Amino acid sequence: MKYQHLILAATVAAAALVGPVKADQLDDIIANKTLRCATFADVPPFASPDPQTREMVGFDVDLCGAIAKELGVKAEIKPVSVEARVPEVKLGRVDITVANLAYTQSRAEQIQFSDPYYLAKEMLIVPADDPGKSKSDYVGQRIASTKGSTSEMSIKLNKSEPLTFQDTASAYLAAQQGKARGMVANTMTTTKLVNESKTRGKEMRMIPEPMLFQPIGIGMAKDQPALTAKINEVLRKLDDSGELNRIWDKWLGPGTEYKMTRTDKVAPLSELKFDPIP
Repeated sequence: MKYQHLILAATVAAAALVGPVKADQLDDIIANKTLRCATFADVPPFASPDPQTREMVGFDVDLCGAIAKELGVKAEIKPVSVEARVPEVKLGRVDITVANLAYTQSRAEQIQFSDPYYLAKEMLIVPADDPGKSKSDYVGQRIASTKGSTSEMSIKLNKSEPLTFQDTASAYLAAQQGKARGMVANTMTTTKLVNESKTRGKEMRMIPEPMLFQPIGIGMAKDQPALTAKINEVLRKLDDSGELNRIWDKWLGPGTEYKMTRTDKVAPLSELKFDPIP
């Protein structure tokens, strides 16, 4: 009898070491008929409130809706700050983050990334009369960006001094007011701001050399292989059908103020050539 008790105790102890088995998140999404998506709170053209309806609109909002449709569920949009994009997934408050989320090694330690659906660039804009020509000219200089973003990381990697803000508008204002020598953001945002500056405020220009290349994917919880596989499957389907390009063209394409053409295809990280951000 004592021997049987010892075996039972050992079995319980072993189970405790293994820890609880995680529920299948994909099954929960299907059962609840809802896909909870974290998006930017106010970063057009990715996600921002429509001035008339106050509903969230943008590229990331439409992408989340397209993914939800393929899963046969409704999309529930949860606007979050830039720095909350990873924690919201990690803490289980949302199912996925669709918010121009760039792959970094530190983020990949905390959450799972989908296959990237495009390769973005972080670009530096400065006043038109600034003498700088390449990113090396801004080493040690104060540069503005949004807090917790890869824009901030690119500034640090360039050995410049980041001046961070909660939103893009505040970072841009700092560059306009001379509180920072320039500002770093993704290509879409910087292109728009440079175009706007030609008729409003201090004229800005873009430094041609990218501060950073970064694969953009969807963030999910770790240890959810079924969800990861399904999201990758859906992204490839949206890409192959042309739906991903249709959404891109609606918000970022040649007919918009960004005038950008998407040439990337959904592909595993292992097939991309880039230097991972720490």
